[in-house]
Amino acid sequence: MSFVRNINRRRAISVGVLGGLLPFAALADNSVTLEDSIVTASQTAHSQLSVPASASVITRAELEKMPVYDLADAVKRLPGVHINTSSAYGRKEIKIRGMDSDYTLLLVNGRRINSRDALTSNYANDFDLSSIPMAAVERIEVIRGPMSSLYGADALGGVVNVILRQPTNSTKAGVAYSYEHPTKGDNGDRHISSGYLSGALIEDKLLGNLIVESTDQAAWQTDKLSLKGTDATEKRQGANVLGSLSWLLDEQQSIDLDISHRKDERKARWNNASAPAATRLTTNVQDMDRTTFGLAHNGNWDSFNSRVRYYYEKVELTDDSQIMTRLRGRVGEVEQNNHTVDGQISTTLGSHLLTAGSELRRTTLEHNQNLGKETEVDQKAIYLQDEFSLGALDITLAGRWDDHEVFGGAFSPRLYGVYNLTDNWVLKGGAGKAFKAPDITQSDDTYSVLACQGRCQLVGNPDLKPETSVSYELGTQYQNERLEAGIMFFNNDVKDMITSDRWNPPAGYMPKVMTYSNISKARIQGYELQGSYAFTDAFAARLNYTYSDAENRDTGKELDYTPQHVGNIGIDWQALPKLGLNLDYQYTGSQMLVVPAKSASFESGAYATLSLGTKFQATKELALKAGVNNLTDTKRDDVAQSIDHLLMGRTVFVGFSYDL
Repeated sequence: MSFVRNINRRRAISVGVLGGLLPFAALADNSVTLEDSIVTASQTAHSQLSVPASASVITRAELEKMPVYDLADAVKRLPGVHINTSSAYGRKEIKIRGMDSDYTLLLVNGRRINSRDALTSNYANDFDLSSIPMAAVERIEVIRGPMSSLYGADALGGVVNVILRQPTNSTKAGVAYSYEHPTKGDNGDRHISSGYLSGALIEDKLLGNLIVESTDQAAWQTDKLSLKGTDATEKRQGANVLGSLSWLLDEQQSIDLDISHRKDERKARWNNASAPAATRLTTNVQDMDRTTFGLAHNGNWDSFNSRVRYYYEKVELTDDSQIMTRLRGRVGEVEQNNHTVDGQISTTLGSHLLTAGSELRRTTLEHNQNLGKETEVDQKAIYLQDEFSLGALDITLAGRWDDHEVFGGAFSPRLYGVYNLTDNWVLKGGAGKAFKAPDITQSDDTYSVLACQGRCQLVGNPDLKPETSVSYELGTQYQNERLEAGIMFFNNDVKDMITSDRWNPPAGYMPKVMTYSNISKARIQGYELQGSYAFTDAFAARLNYTYSDAENRDTGKELDYTPQHVGNIGIDWQALPKLGLNLDYQYTGSQMLVVPAKSASFESGAYATLSLGTKFQATKELALKAGVNNLTDTKRDDVAQSIDHLLMGRTVFVGFSYDL
């Protein structure tokens, strides 16, 4: 097979240079779209059929059909994805193939976002999900399965990469607004408004954009709550500002700069069930300011592509929760700083497409109620990937070496193959090893987290070992102009899984100080089915189903918060040239939930929701949308309600967007 055919099949474009290529294309005033390609799985561009991974894409057009308030809303209907309620007042986390949110790596333009060390992961993941303004999103790529061979730690479950809108040479602007109102319960109204401006500051030379977004969600109450006066979803107010500049040095290179700031304020009244009756209703207040800065040089040279960049993330958390101030006597103040420098080169050597890179990361953490002093952790990595073909078989071979200052080195290899039966039908599969180092909250013995509703504390364990996993997947996929169908079988064995101790009052086990340990092994195996069919140019149906058997191999019990069955069915109908309708049905199977009051896990039954949306393109510039979420007003069962993990009832939404 010739080198030209190899490159055409893979459409190999370095993802590091991708941000630079888009501004170059804007010189011709033509919009460059990536709707039919995926870059996250190998850091080179592939079609959805040839990508060496299990991957899905959500485009901006799809996001605009429904009210999407954060990243969890955007990806909840994808195969292998389960959005779990992580708190009694409506916070959420993304789980991929049964793995906890700690194992889902979140990226923005290929750069990790992470406030996990500033706040325990049950909370921090939700703050991370809300940190990305949806008005700035061009597309979202989700890779299911470990990707440590490219991205290192935290990618045991998968990767969610958000690709932002790029500056354009032509002037573009727009505003948008959405409003959602619950028809059951009290309060809970949600507003989101945004504005967008893009264009050339110096024509064909300096391009920029500015995006602002504001969100406002009132706390929602319902009579299903176990304690009257508490909130089923917390009050949220947020504001985002994001700006970027692309300096087109010449036809081969660019310098890209981006800066963002988000203010995220949360407040909830929640049930401290074990406290005396007079103090059982407490107020949880947490505010987070997040500032990011990125600077990159992208080159598209004659024989290779290159990227060098530095990016910085500063997270400042104020924790004014009553449980914190009452037990520790002062407001919590936490600051986390993440610095990253990385470089990457992609080139061809004969019929091989090689991608090599290195990364240096430093995380610092200060906490006025924890840590004897500022904690600093350095991590270094190098990686190499080779893509080549043997006849009809496309092979991706990759490996990454990570050196963690505290936990030493780890090697993460990966082998993946895509066999082209025809131009429309492939067999694909692979194997890989991944790892996850303990974070500061788990490993620093001077860091303690209040637990047991304030009656105990959880401290870090410096003797922890990194978690490791070995994964396999094998499946097939078919795609033509109207039909897409596929099945993928997967298996992921996790060793040295980190778990925390848990109170057991019936057995008299209630220590005041607990810690983490490597005591568990887990196996998550199952399969994913997905398909879509366009009956006509105006009418299409889509579906996916995921079966996952997630087992703690030490106890033989099912992992908590991991439903075995998750399914989605959707219908898209362009009823009129200007009027589109979409119907979505989402099924979540039964799962085990932890009930703290009983110090045990109980099965919570399955539930399903139905949503209906419509979009009307009134004029070329003005689009209107409306619809109903949870049309059937589905409620969760008594087990879920006993820990205040509730579904918001039927809501109606309206909105508009106006683009120049």
